[in-house]
Amino acid sequence: MSKNLSTQPYKGVRDFYPEDAAIQQYIFDTWSKTAEAFGFSRYDASILEPSAMHKAKGAQNEEMVNDQTYTFTDRGDREVTLRPEMTPTVARLIAGRRRELSFPVRWYSIPNLFRYERAQRGRLREHWQLNCDIFGGDSFAADVEMILLARQVLLDFGATDDMFEIHLNDRAQMMRQYLALGLTEAQIPNITRLNDKKNKISKEEYRTELNEITKDETLSEEIIILLEQTDTDSDIHFALNELGITNVVFDKTLARGFDYYTGTIFEIFDTSGENNRALLGGGRYDNLTALFGGEPVSGVGFGMGDVTMRDFLTTHNLVPTQINQGVTVAILPLSAAEQLPALKLAQEFRAAGVSASIDTSDRKIGKKIAAAETAHANYVLALGSDEAISNVYTMKHLQSGKETLGTVAKLLKIIVS
Repeated sequence: MSKNLSTQPYKGVRDFYPEDAAIQQYIFDTWSKTAEAFGFSRYDASILEPSAMHKAKGAQNEEMVNDQTYTFTDRGDREVTLRPEMTPTVARLIAGRRRELSFPVRWYSIPNLFRYERAQRGRLREHWQLNCDIFGGDSFAADVEMILLARQVLLDFGATDDMFEIHLNDRAQMMRQYLALGLTEAQIPNITRLNDKKNKISKEEYRTELNEITKDETLSEEIIILLEQTDTDSDIHFALNELGITNVVFDKTLARGFDYYTGTIFEIFDTSGENNRALLGGGRYDNLTALFGGEPVSGVGFGMGDVTMRDFLTTHNLVPTQINQGVTVAILPLSAAEQLPALKLAQEFRAAGVSASIDTSDRKIGKKIAAAETAHANYVLALGSDEAISNVYTMKHLQSGKETLGTVAKLLKIIVS
C-alpha cells in the first residue's frame, strides 16, 4: 500500500486559506495605497534571475549568496536563482532603461522572495515584501522621503509612533571614522558584518570576534567606544526632527547586511517586548546599477516583509475584525429544479455589479443559510418554485435579520443604497 502524501506545505512556506489570503490582501492593498500616495509607480519582474547577477561582487550579502539562495541549473544548462531580494533586480531594470527614464523615478513592487534559512518567528523561506526605491535622487531629501514613506506605511495600518523606533546610521561616515582609527579597507567589511549581528550575540562574543579582525585589543576598544557615541547632527536626522518625527535614534551599531549600501542606512524596530525586532530596513546604494555597465544611477530604498508586518499587526491588535468580506448575495435553491433559475438570477445580479454565489448542494435550507453566514455573505435569497415563476424574491440581510420582498430591480436598490 502506497504512503499517502502529506497535507503539510514545504518547510518554511505558508498555505493561504481564504481567511489568511484576506489578511495578506489587506496588507498588500495598504502597502500599495500608501506607496502610490507618495507618487510611486508599481513594477514587477520574474522570480528567476541569472545566478551571476546575485553573485556579482557588491550585489549581495556573501552569506545569502553562499548559504541561502535557491540556485539550480535549468534544462538549458543555465544557472538560475530564485530571487532572494528585489534590489538587484530593480537596479537591472533601471540600468536597462536609463536613457529613456526621466529621473528621479519612484518605483515600488511587492515581490515573492525565497531564502533558504532557518524558519523562525518573523523569518520564513518564502515571503512577500514591499520594496520602494527612488533612483536618481541624489539629495538627502530622497533619503528622508524613504523614511517618511516607511513610517507612513505603519501609520496607515493604525500604528502610532510609540509602537516603533527609527534607527539611522551612515555607511560612508562610518567608513571615514574607521579609517581615521587606523583600520584598513579590507577590515571594514568584516567589522560591518560583525556589527550587523552585534545585538544578537553577547558582549564577550562580539569583543572576541572583533579582536580576531583587528588583531589589536586597543583598536578594538576604540571601535567599541566609537559605536557608543551618538551623532545627531546629520542632515537627515535634523530634517526628520523638523518634520516632527521624534522617535529617531542615531545608531552606530546599525550595519545592514548587504554590501551595496554606500550611505544612509535605516531600520525600524517594534518597541513591544513581545515582538522586539526590525520591521523593515533600507538605505542608500549609489553604485549598484554600475554592475550592468554605464554610469551609475543613485538609489535609495527599503524593503518590508509581509511576515514581520503581520506579526506587528497581531502584536498591537491592529488586524481589522471585518477583513474577510464575503459574497454580497448567496442564492439558495430549494431543490434541483431551481438550479437553472438560480444560475439565471445570479447572472442578473452580477450584470448589475453585485457579487452572487449559488449553493449547489442538496443540503436543507437551514444548513445552506448557516454555510452562507460562515462564508460572510451579506444577504441570502431562498429560491423555490414559486419564486422562480413569479420573479419576486425574499432577500434577508444576515446581520440585521431584515427581510425584503421584491423583484431583482427592487432588491438591487436595497443592496446599493
